[in-house]
Amino acid sequence: MFQYPRLHVVDDRFTRRLKWNGSIHSEDLQDMSVVITNVTYDHAGTYMCRVNRTLIFESHDYNTNITKFIEVTVVDKGNRDAASIVSEIMMYVLIVVLTIWLVVEMIYCYRKIAAAGEEAVLENASDYLAITSESKDNCLGVQPQE
Repeated sequence: MFQYPRLHVVDDRFTRRLKWNGSIHSEDLQDMSVVITNVTYDHAGTYMCRVNRTLIFESHDYNTNITKFIEVTVVDKGNRDAASIVSEIMMYVLIVVLTIWLVVEMIYCYRKIAAAGEEAVLENASDYLAITSESKDNCLGVQPQE
């Protein structure tokens, strides 16, 4: 029997094997799951899970009583279902595709910035040359004699 936040084990087979995996540090239990660690073939069987939860509001109390029967089957090694395998493959494919996209985007932006930088250098150089040739003509306010 598990009564949040205390644990009282009725069956000796589960002593130091049950771990609370539900809502932590909260009186409002949204997740009421328990994990069994170090499972052996002795743990196979049908178990009854009884939940008695009371939510206390200002105007009323809301009580929930649920009883579920859980069939536990112990196997040598857990089999991964197809969904987990496909999702793992898709995750790696997505990482590769996004990395390639990022590299292409960086090259595109670098070329665009480099091209804009060359144009700016050429414009600034021609402006500088134009200014210097004008100021050269009017050096110290002296006009060339004709």
